[in-house]
Amino acid sequence: MSAQFDLADIKRRMQGAIQSLRHELSGLRTGRASASLVEPVQVQAYGNSVSIGTVATISVPEARMIAVQVWDKSLVGAVERAIRDSNLGLSPNVEGQVLRIRIPELNEQRRKDLVKVAHKYAEEARISVRHVRRDGIDMLKKLLKDKAISEDDEKRHAAEIQKVTDAHVSEVDQVLAAKEKEIMQV
Repeated sequence: MSAQFDLADIKRRMQGAIQSLRHELSGLRTGRASASLVEPVQVQAYGNSVSIGTVATISVPEARMIAVQVWDKSLVGAVERAIRDSNLGLSPNVEGQVLRIRIPELNEQRRKDLVKVAHKYAEEARISVRHVRRDGIDMLKKLLKDKAISEDDEKRHAAEIQKVTDAHVSEVDQVLAAKEKEIMQV
C-alpha cells in the first residue's frame, strides 16, 4: 500500500461536498426570511464573481424580510441584478444602498420552485462527489504507472473509492429528500 493513496482524504473531501449542500439547503427557508437564503448568490464585482456576503451585510430585520446593505454604492445595481437572476423568485426594492427583499408567502408554485432550487444544489453536490472520485481514480492510475502500487491494489482501491462515492451520493439523495419533504409540508 502506498503512502500516497489516502482513502480518508477522499472521504473527507466528499463529506465537504455534503456539508456544503446542507449549508445551501439551510438557506431555502420555508416562508421565513433567512440570511443564508441569499448568501450563495454570486455577484459580478470588480471583475470577479463573488458571493453577496463579500460586498454587503445581510440581515433579517423582520420574519419575512431580508435587508442587504451594499458597502460600495457602485455595486448596488449588480447585487440587485444577481438577486433577481438567482432563480430564488425574489424581487429586491432598492432604497439607497439597502436592498429590501420581501419573502413571499409559500404557495404551491413557490414550493415547487424551491424544490427545483434544492434539486439544483443536490446535483451540484453529486457532481462535486464525482469529481473527488475522478481525482482519486486519476491518482491511482498515476501510482500504477509509476509502479508505486500493483494492478491488484489499483483495482481494490478503485472499488473502495466507488463504494465511498455511492455512499456519499446516497447521502446527498437522503438530504435532498428530507428538504423536499420540509418544503412541501403545508
